[in-house]
Amino acid sequence: MSDLKFVADSLPNIPWEARPAGCSEVLWRFSQNPVIPRNLLPISNSIFNSAVVPYQGAFAGVFRVDHRTRQMTLHSGKSADGINWQLSPERIHFVGDDPEINIFEYGYDPRVCWIEDRYYVTWCNGYHGPTIGVGYTTDFETFYQLENAYLPFNRNGVLFPRRIKGKFAMLNRPSDNGHTPFGDIFYSESPDMMHWGRHRWVMKPVGGWQSTKVGAGPIPIETSEGWLMIYHGVLTSCNGFVYSFGAALLDLDEPWKVMYRTAPYLLSPQTLYECVGDVPNVAFPCAALCDGDTGRLAIYYGGADTVTCLAFTYVSELVDFIKANSL
Repeated sequence: MSDLKFVADSLPNIPWEARPAGCSEVLWRFSQNPVIPRNLLPISNSIFNSAVVPYQGAFAGVFRVDHRTRQMTLHSGKSADGINWQLSPERIHFVGDDPEINIFEYGYDPRVCWIEDRYYVTWCNGYHGPTIGVGYTTDFETFYQLENAYLPFNRNGVLFPRRIKGKFAMLNRPSDNGHTPFGDIFYSESPDMMHWGRHRWVMKPVGGWQSTKVGAGPIPIETSEGWLMIYHGVLTSCNGFVYSFGAALLDLDEPWKVMYRTAPYLLSPQTLYECVGDVPNVAFPCAALCDGDTGRLAIYYGGADTVTCLAFTYVSELVDFIKANSL
């Protein structure tokens, strides 16, 4: 799609590997996966489902680190190339005005989104059950915590990278207090990143690889064909949940309206590092880097709830694939 337009800064040092010879897939895995092993830190049992953004000519992010105590925590990290990472050995200690909200119970599956003048962080935050924590940073050293966005129970809080009709906007998935066997994606908005409402239904599970639940993944990318949303879908097999991911195009002005949605998955658990780990058969996308000059797209995803991996595509090819293979 040569006339496709999309919003992305120039990112000449984006992590990248050309499509392998003979590969006809729209999305292909990095040959050196996983990029972050489970034991990168001495205290880590696993490092997965993490968020990465461009930062000062290099890269930074917030990472899910499950400790050897099996506590779920968030750590900051930086990288020159987006592949070799240095993670802080200490978990993020959010600074907050309300000690009740600021008490840390657990945190997992973060996303990071640059909006206007800061990097906002959303994550699944423990507050009498899972809800969406919201915070921000400007330097990936000091992190400030705001009010939780929703009542428990909720997961997969994913911000849009700009205001929509003057309001902050977020995708989320109401859930329960356990390993939720259901889940639709909803859209919510806020005037101030504190009070969230005007909830709108986006999509539900359908069949096959996305028949049990769905949830938003990386920060949506604005294109002339709509918001490009990569999302995970889950099926329930005789051996438990299987997490794959696909993509959809949402209306630019009313993002709860789904215009196209992939019938086939883009990537499903098929390699050793996706099929074998603490939670088998999981490919869970949480972040994407996009180069505005070439349309290259690098997607970070968790493998088997254990390691962090990379896959690649082009924005234009992915948009074409979604439209040609829509439900």
